[in-house]
Amino acid sequence: MEILKKPVLTEKVTLLTDKLNKYVFLVDLKANKIQIREAVEKMYGVSVAAVNTLRYDGKRKARGTKRGFVSGRSPRFKKAVVSLASGDAIDFYGND
Repeated sequence: MEILKKPVLTEKVTLLTDKLNKYVFLVDLKANKIQIREAVEKMYGVSVAAVNTLRYDGKRKARGTKRGFVSGRSPRFKKAVVSLASGDAIDFYGND
């Protein structure tokens, strides 16, 4: 099971990173906080202070097509907000 799927790199997350030293990742739905902590520490070589998780249900989507009405749902996902210890940082862009 791949715990960390990808980092979330948005404007809002960048502000969170600059002010509070927190990073956001999309993670596996079945991963718990302990597994997420270990995966981040192993992959990036930093010490994690705290992990908060958020689960999202997929949005309902519907559209009319030539063949009729089609409805469905976008996939559900889980995010983890990882707080790092002071002095640690993750460089996603390789600007070190």
